[in-house]
Amino acid sequence: MSTNLICKKASAEFLKDYTVLDIETTGLSYRTDEIIEISGLKVRNNAITDEFNTLLNPSKTIGGFITYLTGITNDMVKNAPKIEEILPDFVKFIGSDVILGHNVRFDLNFIQENLETCGFNRINNSYIDTMILARRYCKLKSHSLKNLAQHYEVNIAGHHRALNDCRITHEIYNKLKNEFMTLQI
Repeated sequence: MSTNLICKKASAEFLKDYTVLDIETTGLSYRTDEIIEISGLKVRNNAITDEFNTLLNPSKTIGGFITYLTGITNDMVKNAPKIEEILPDFVKFIGSDVILGHNVRFDLNFIQENLETCGFNRINNSYIDTMILARRYCKLKSHSLKNLAQHYEVNIAGHHRALNDCRITHEIYNKLKNEFMTLQI
C-alpha cells in the first residue's frame, strides 16, 4: 500500500461549499487498524444540507479503550456493513468537494488506505484542516478539537462520535472563518 496522500491542501482557506468528514477507528494506525464509523456533512452556502453516517463492522474486536473513548461497542457494530460496502456511497457523497476536517490527514490516510485495499480508486480532493488553521491563527496551548470547542464556546457533547465531530468541526470552522477571513485578503 502506498503511503502517499493524493489529496492536497485547498488553495483558499475559507469556503462556503465543502464536505466535512470524520471517522472513528479501532486505533491509530491506518495500516493495521480499521474504521468503525464514517460520517460526512455536505455544506452549501455555509449551511448543512445533507449528512452521511454509518457504523462499520471491523474484522477485529474493538478494544476497551476505544469503546471507552467513543462509546462504540462490538455489539453495536456486529450487524453493521463492512467498509467495502460503504466506500462507494461515501465517495459519491463527497463528490469533488473540498474536504474539511480536524487533523484531517488522519482520516484521509485511513480512507485512502481502505479505498486501495478494497480495490477502489483513491480520491484526490483538496482539503482544509481546522487544526492547521487554528495553529496559524489562534494562540492557544492546544489546538485539539475539544480545546478549540471550549475556546469558541461550541458544544462538545458527543465528542468522539464521527457525526458529532463533523458538526463540532463545522461550527469551529465557521467561528474561524468569521474571526479571520478578512486576514486572508
